[in-house]
Amino acid sequence: MTATIRDLRPGDPSDVESVVRVCRAALPFLITTAEGVAHQFSSAHPAKHHRILVAETGDGHVIGTAQVGIVHDSPEPGQAYLNAYVDPAHRGLGAGALLLRTAEAHLAAHGAVDVYAWVLDEPAPRAFAERHGYRSSRSAHFLRLDLTAATLPEPPRDRDLPAGVELRSGSAFAADPRPLFEADAETTSDEPGDVAAEFDDYEDWLAHTWNSPSLDKELTTVALVDGVVASFAAAQTDGATRYASAMTGTRRAFRGRGLAKLAKTASLHRARAAGYTEAFTGNDAGNGPMLAINEWFGYEICATETRFTRKLENL
Repeated sequence: MTATIRDLRPGDPSDVESVVRVCRAALPFLITTAEGVAHQFSSAHPAKHHRILVAETGDGHVIGTAQVGIVHDSPEPGQAYLNAYVDPAHRGLGAGALLLRTAEAHLAAHGAVDVYAWVLDEPAPRAFAERHGYRSSRSAHFLRLDLTAATLPEPPRDRDLPAGVELRSGSAFAADPRPLFEADAETTSDEPGDVAAEFDDYEDWLAHTWNSPSLDKELTTVALVDGVVASFAAAQTDGATRYASAMTGTRRAFRGRGLAKLAKTASLHRARAAGYTEAFTGNDAGNGPMLAINEWFGYEICATETRFTRKLENL
């Protein structure tokens, strides 16, 4: 049985659900929902040339998918992303190679020079990437916390907060989320990574991040110091049992005060009270401070990914 490659049919709910099923089977540590996949497609900046590819068998059964596009906000032209997933129950049919070939041709046609892909740090996925000319670079960990059993720090109470500090939910910024954008932009620019990005497009952030159906604005928690956004813990949920930290960060002028711990503690308590039973997060392997915070909460590493890269000059 062989596979064929086509584009996602975003208006077909069953097609979108098939992509969700594959992603959950291949990478169960991420929050993947039908609403999120559809939004990812519809909100993509035109300069990304973003595509969601689908691999299916002759009988129309979806067994793989890939998200591919240009890093349009990088100051270095020609940077691209390619993340492909194949249902573990259907590996060995050539779907991964076909997805890779189709994605690389698309990227090359739009001027890509360097392509970056996250690969599970396991023998078979690593060998697949290396066979296709990719070389490994940095690694990142997925971490999991059982919210039903975790002993969380006491929830922060207003009277116990440091002077000038207050905690608010993300929804409190519905009328004007720009302060959160500015905090997100500053903290994201300080994260370890392979590809630099100029995080300055507020409208794109509104469309892609703030309006994402996966972002839970009630569980997202923001720490203010004297009325200024200082730190935040952004939360994603699947609307059922799974919660994930989308980003936790503190602005440079406010670091070293424990504000990220306060925001994340409040967010985790709200998540548990709302019925979420599993919490996930991800950290660059070199991000010692954030790994230490998550280990302090009780998170444990459940999987590791390695970033692989390849030059497309010879396509």
